[in-house]
Amino acid sequence: MSEARARLLASASRLFYTEGLHSVGIDRVIADAGVTRATLYRHFPSKDDLLVAYLTEADRMIRAEVAAARTSSANRSPADAVRAVAATIADGIRAPGFRGCAFLNAAAEYPDPTHPVHQAVLAHRQWFLETVTELLAETGETAPEPAAQHFVMLRDGAMAAGCLTDPAPICATFLRGVEGILSYRDAPVAAGARRRK
Repeated sequence: MSEARARLLASASRLFYTEGLHSVGIDRVIADAGVTRATLYRHFPSKDDLLVAYLTEADRMIRAEVAAARTSSANRSPADAVRAVAATIADGIRAPGFRGCAFLNAAAEYPDPTHPVHQAVLAHRQWFLETVTELLAETGETAPEPAAQHFVMLRDGAMAAGCLTDPAPICATFLRGVEGILSYRDAPVAAGARRRK
């Protein structure tokens, strides 16, 4: 990646995340990155291309965090890998400057499912759901996809609430919810009821 492209992407990512995708214009990104308009358009032919690149970079960072969490729990139980991913999410919510989920924010601004920005959001969420499904399957969960959907819903709620109020109790509730998902498979009555559904 060239230095100019890296500067543009860093400026765009910070501005889009903190101020919104529609509200930040190309001129603002150019000024913040300290490049010319021609340089921006050489790397990103349109604002949509820049927006997709921003989301692609956010996706890459989250994938790296999940991979690191899985690696850190490699010598522990599969359930610990799920806990490690959940802890990474909670750490992000508690981090200074947290403004919610970049992907949910983008979907709210670009609701058209055919738009490239919305498509980037859907691709990220599909990967995340598949990854959590795989992690939960490794724990012995007999219905890993519904359990993963539950995890994703808990994550979405925690991210939405975590930027509106004190994130500490939100994260504690999220982590308890994840423990509930992990313990649900060990409850014979609940598991039996789920299998009958």
